[in-house]
Formats: sequence, structure tokens, C-alpha cells
Amino acid sequence: MRPNHTDRLLRLAAERQIVRTRDARALGIPSTYLGRLVHKGLLKKIRRGLYTSPTFSEAEHATLVEATSQLPKGIVCLLSALRFHDFTTQSPREVWMAIGQKSWAPKNSSISIRLVRMSGQSLRFGIEECKIAGTMVHVFSPSKTVADCFKFRNKIGLDVAIEALRESRRRKKVSMDELWAAAKVCRVTNVMRPYMESL
Repeated sequence: MRPNHTDRLLRLAAERQIVRTRDARALGIPSTYLGRLVHKGLLKKIRRGLYTSPTFSEAEHATLVEATSQLPKGIVCLLSALRFHDFTTQSPREVWMAIGQKSWAPKNSSISIRLVRMSGQSLRFGIEECKIAGTMVHVFSPSKTVADCFKFRNKIGLDVAIEALRESRRRKKVSMDELWAAAKVCRVTNVMRPYMESL
């Protein structure tokens, strides 16, 4: 193994935390070097085409980074946002991403992405920027995530939405005012009101 290839890949892993096969190719390094570094214990394979340093602690959110690289304008939402905000212990099999009604969607993604089409204020409200492994990931805020769960209750289940509401209040991550604002934007005030009043 040529030392300069190894050094460049390890430097990239230290800077970004997550290295993709295409990152190696962009540097003119054959992807086989990634496998060799894994074999030597210098890198850890998270999933196909996705590698990280063995000490990386945010590997759980690596799929969010990969989804963002596939959909730069996408916003992590619903079940994936619930997991990100620690409102659930379940890890969704797909990364849930919100995009505009007419936005382009990748046809051949390296990971499983579940798209949710939104428009207007519903797409623009409550976006938070979080840096994960050197990549800026857009995630809906806790209050917007809860309101979205009620809006899309037919997709994810009313029980999930109710649990998200309870967890968000129990963990003190949202105020009632923030929830009401998000509920208005998502047009679910009448649906959420009885559950919020029972808290």
C-alpha cells in the first residue's frame, strides 16, 4: 500500500469523520485502499461505501450524512428526526427526508431514503442546521417534528405522534408556544389540541 494514499485517506477521515468510496475516487485513490485500511484497523466500515475512523462516536447518524449528500436540499424529518432528537429508541430502516413538491429525487441512492413532499411554510418552518462529521445536515426542530408526526399520522401512526408529543414535553425540549406555532404551520391545531391539553 502506498503511504501517500494511506495518509491522505486517514487525513480525510480525521477531517470529515466519514469517508465515502467516491471521496477516495475523487482523490484518485482506488477504493480497494479503504478495505485494506479496514483490515488493518485504521478505518471502520459502517455500511457499503461508508467508512469512518474507529473512534468516531457519531456513527449512528452517519446515514443522515449520506442522505444529505444524496439530497443536499433535503431536511431530515418524521421518524429520522424523532431518532435524531432522541424522542424514540427505534432506529428507522429508512432515512426520512422532506423535499419540495417539485424537487428532484435521486433514483439510485446508496441508502434507503423515504421522501415526504412538502411545500410553502411547511417546508421552510423550523429547520435547524447540525454539523455531523463535518457535513451540515438540516433537521426539523423538535416542535416541527412533533407537528409533522400528527400531520402525517396516517403514514407513521397516531400512537407514534402521541408518544413524540409526550417525550418532547417530558424531556423539556419544546415549549407549548413552540408546539402551537408548529401546529398552526402544519394545520393540525384541532388534531393536537386534545392531546396537548391532556399533558
